[in-house]
Amino acid sequence: MGTVDKPQLLFYQKMGELFYAIAAADKVVRKEEYNALKNIVAEQWKNLDDYEDPFHTDAAYQIEVVFDWFDYEQLDAKDCFESFADYKKEHPKLFTKERKDLIWKTANAIASAFAGKNKSEVIMLAKLKMLLDK
Repeated sequence: MGTVDKPQLLFYQKMGELFYAIAAADKVVRKEEYNALKNIVAEQWKNLDDYEDPFHTDAAYQIEVVFDWFDYEQLDAKDCFESFADYKKEHPKLFTKERKDLIWKTANAIASAFAGKNKSEVIMLAKLKMLLDK
C-alpha cells in the first residue's frame, strides 16, 4: 500500500484548485468538464504514484474532492489560479516533467470538454503554459 505524505497530499489538493480554476474561468463549471476531470484522474493521475490520503484512498482523488468543494463554494477562478501559481513557485521540485505534462493534458481536456475552449479558458491556459515552462 502507499504512504501518507502531507506535501504530496497538498500537491494533489492544489491540482484540484488549478483544474477548478480552468473549469470556472468562464464562471460556469459544466458537468462535461467535471466528467473529463474524473476520467483523467481515474485513468492517469491515479497511476502516477502510490501516495494515499489519511483514509488510505489514492491521494489523486484529492483532486476531485477539492474541485467539488471549490465548485460548491463558487470560489473565484482567478484567485484559485493565483494560489496554484504561488504554490508552484514555492515547490518547484514537485513539478517533474511527467507531472507537468499530465497537468497540461488535464487542463486542456477540461477546457475542451464543453463546446471547445472559450476566451477565458484560452487566456488561463496560456498563463498555465507559461507557468509550467518556467
